[in-house]
Amino acid sequence: MVTPSREALSAAIAAFLAVALGTISIALLWQWVRERRRGALVRRQLATVQDAAAAVGGPLLRDKRPESLEPLVALARRFGWAATIEGMLVQAGMTWDVGAVMVLALGSALALLIFTLLLFGSPVVSVAAAVVGGLVPWLYVRDRARRRLNDFEEKLPEALDLLARAIRAGHPIVAGIKIVADEAPQPIAGEFQRTFEEQRFGLPFDDSMIALAGRMPLVDLQMLVTAILVQREVGGNLAEVLDTLGEVIRQRFVVRRQLRTYTAQGRLSGYILAALPIVVGGMIFVINREYMTVLFEQPLGHMLLGISVALQLMGFLWIRRIVDIEI
Repeated sequence: MVTPSREALSAAIAAFLAVALGTISIALLWQWVRERRRGALVRRQLATVQDAAAAVGGPLLRDKRPESLEPLVALARRFGWAATIEGMLVQAGMTWDVGAVMVLALGSALALLIFTLLLFGSPVVSVAAAVVGGLVPWLYVRDRARRRLNDFEEKLPEALDLLARAIRAGHPIVAGIKIVADEAPQPIAGEFQRTFEEQRFGLPFDDSMIALAGRMPLVDLQMLVTAILVQREVGGNLAEVLDTLGEVIRQRFVVRRQLRTYTAQGRLSGYILAALPIVVGGMIFVINREYMTVLFEQPLGHMLLGISVALQLMGFLWIRRIVDIEI
């Protein structure tokens, strides 16, 4: 393998942009088609209800709509990825479906495969880059889900205070949920609004609360749902329980921030150790390019690069695991 020329670099960049933009266009097109199909289905259901006032001609609860890109979705379900992706999409509050995520993963993997193959000409590097590219959409969705869950958890104590005040004012729990949905910030408002709409359209209240805890897998929310369900069965002062739960959540945030302060040195060490080989290698490549090109031109250099990247990633994840303390 030779050092890539300017022409090879230009061709690789052009191929990468072509595949990446084409993939994004396909994903957006499928999303548009899906929304059009959903709108047509809703209009047909409304027309059915309007034409049959006494006896509805079709089921009130529609079946799960067919996914776009069925072959990719079937592949994801065969390997058990579909359920994980669907759960993360719900937690992230995104309107994508499994097919859109799969086509983005396939497109990003293909784009990086062609880019590195034209640039370096090494199948090993190209396959590794394709694997990384295939993980990019999944990592993006997971990051969106994590951020939304953290945002939900941070705003949950204020929502509990609002719900407790509504109960003290004499409102039933269902009306209190509606008040939270109307006055709380997002994403609290969206999830509580969905829970209210579910029980409003016929889903039992207990099932709608359990579904809320399933969509947002947070320990604090599970305790809230448990407290509400127990209070509905055996009675008790729910407002006081909500006040206590809100105070517990706030104290957990205080302890969590203290732990982040105590573990800041360990996290900073992990970032420095992860970036140091890349920075030093880049500086040596700029100063003495011939000295570093051996790693890219020789099979032994490819193997050493792969081993070093794997060890760096393992060490970084290990340090993060050590300093990540659950409260």
